[in-house]
Amino acid sequence: MNETPGEPFDFRKALKTQKRRKLRKEIALGLGAFAIVFAGGMLALNWPVHDASLANDDQQPQALFQQASSPQFNICGSIRRTCVVDGDTLWLDGVKIRIADIDTPEISEPRCDYEYQLGMRATHRLVELLNDGPFELRTIGSRDEDQYGRKLRVVTRGGRSLGDQLVSEGLARTWTGRREPWC
Repeated sequence: MNETPGEPFDFRKALKTQKRRKLRKEIALGLGAFAIVFAGGMLALNWPVHDASLANDDQQPQALFQQASSPQFNICGSIRRTCVVDGDTLWLDGVKIRIADIDTPEISEPRCDYEYQLGMRATHRLVELLNDGPFELRTIGSRDEDQYGRKLRVVTRGGRSLGDQLVSEGLARTWTGRREPWC
């Protein structure tokens, strides 16, 4: 405080100064918090990087890969970027996708050994099918995502559903809108 000799100490002036400093700190903290939340929101909107082929803007089939390139799939481990979770779920460039036209046996919580064994066969076969070359992801109906936030897509190659391929090999069922028991 700048106090001149002989003047009494002005508590009101000191309180005003203290309040002004506190207000400046609160404003700075508020702006900082806003900046962090804003940056986080922008990251969330663009994380993973927006892939137009996964968008559901015009309900038209979207080609995911050019004929020259195709990602390599493995069964998912702890890092899930481009891999197969099970016979009807995969990750592609950090986006989780549920194959919309089929249902395969569960491997994470099977109800019997048969379900687990068939689910593992479906999982390995899906890895093979995806690694056979370029494919397309197509939207189906008006739903873009399921209740778990997975993108709902039909995987096709040459106009044929890879899900139908799994069904024809006895490793999947055509999706009817609800799960049926495998045991």
